[in-house]
Amino acid sequence: MSGTIITTTITGDPRPPLAPAPTVSILQIRDAPAREAWANYVEHSAGGTLFHHPDWCDAVRDVFRHEPLHCLAARNGKITGALPLFEVSSFLAGKLLVSVPYAALGGVLADDEAARSALAEYARALTVQRGARSLELRSATGGVPELTNDDRYAAFTRDLPLRVEDLATYLPRKARAAARQARRREGLTARHDAALLPIVWRLYARGMRRLASINYPYRFFDALAKRLGRRAWTTVVWRDQTPVAGLLSFVFRDTVYPYFVGVDERVRVTGAANLLYYSVMERAVRAGLRRFDFGRSRKNNLGSYRFKKNQGFEPRTLGYQRYVPDGCTSPDLTPDNPRFSLARRVWPRLPLGLTKPLGAWLSKSIPG
Repeated sequence: MSGTIITTTITGDPRPPLAPAPTVSILQIRDAPAREAWANYVEHSAGGTLFHHPDWCDAVRDVFRHEPLHCLAARNGKITGALPLFEVSSFLAGKLLVSVPYAALGGVLADDEAARSALAEYARALTVQRGARSLELRSATGGVPELTNDDRYAAFTRDLPLRVEDLATYLPRKARAAARQARRREGLTARHDAALLPIVWRLYARGMRRLASINYPYRFFDALAKRLGRRAWTTVVWRDQTPVAGLLSFVFRDTVYPYFVGVDERVRVTGAANLLYYSVMERAVRAGLRRFDFGRSRKNNLGSYRFKKNQGFEPRTLGYQRYVPDGCTSPDLTPDNPRFSLARRVWPRLPLGLTKPLGAWLSKSIPG
């Protein structure tokens, strides 16, 4: 495998290193063999997720044009860790290093503490060298004691039953009733079809406007769908000929990730979102998948947080970590930032013809 082998020590950080094992080297991912090694490592690592994978990262690079700084840890010619990493140039927050933008997870993936420490030290020193304000690692579990923890986000994952008929008791009673009512009383139907991707994006963009949040560009949906192929699932719930709710889900190994969702608030029906997720659960069980990953939610985002709990999923605090170089302040690009309060009040009142392109443009500076 070709690539550039470099040491883990980079000048510019006055603090002591995180003491990586001297036998660990860092391989920058700059060619096809290194990318193949990266993909293979993620696909076989116990903690590997879709968001660590080059397919996700390549879509981010191609659509948002953030500079990739991905690297691998190696010992005696064997890959022992991976860190997908981007430099984001935000006109709102300056230069940031993020693992991984527009993703619920990311961060250091490693076989052992030596590889974990080497990759973390490399990323921390790189933050200083490139003049970034902060380094953000969106890890499921922290694992790097020298970095600052960010406990604002929770994950919702759960094992799926073995049979479709077992879904009848898998969800709590009220959630089951809502999905059943959507089908029987409201007459809603769910359809899985890759050709429905533009409809899903339009529903998603409408939903994001209603929530006073920016939307990602359609190009991102399209890039992910093309790179993932059959691992991208497109689902739309219909009332007669009217699309009511849409969802773009992703499959990685034995897990389905229902990720981008939107509901048309103008259509007054009960249980559209419940039916949407239930239909994806049915498809996942039929496909032999074992896990349903409901994604992350901010703990103070009570609507999303409570909906997932009401579906029978228990929250687990994510191990996000951050490093802020001396003399810098940590940027806050979350919707909770008071700087955005006026924009959030105005955003739902703007026409979709404005929020769609403006949201797509702003998303390059707000990496999700």
